[in-house]
Amino acid sequence: MKRISFSIFILCGLFECGLGILCYECNSATNLLCTEAQLPDSLKRNCSEHGRGVTHTLCRKIVQHVDYGINGQLPTSRVIRSCGWDESKYKGACYHRSGYGGRQEVCSCTKDYCNSSEKTEATLFSLKITILMFIGTYVCE
Repeated sequence: MKRISFSIFILCGLFECGLGILCYECNSATNLLCTEAQLPDSLKRNCSEHGRGVTHTLCRKIVQHVDYGINGQLPTSRVIRSCGWDESKYKGACYHRSGYGGRQEVCSCTKDYCNSSEKTEATLFSLKITILMFIGTYVCE
């Protein structure tokens, strides 16, 4: 009986639960940490805390490039990370836009902190599978 209870406890911990998605929020125009490979915890945000009457369902990362100087400003690039909502065909995908001397790549994703610089989904998935295989071996003995 203890084995079954322990296994159920472990399995429940493998599933992600929560009321809102968690994302990084920043703009490299005002915070240079937004462009770092390792984003600090200070940029993490619970998207359900936004009081705009919108249910945020995804994280977004936008990389903007201004190719020409405008109004005395030099050409520049900028990274913007944020909570978002989008029920179009682009939810969980990337798209490109360009025109008027600039271009941008917009990517959205639906996992917590997926708008970071790192890709951790494969590592997390591998960990979950390994734990499930261990539990299956342990319970079936």
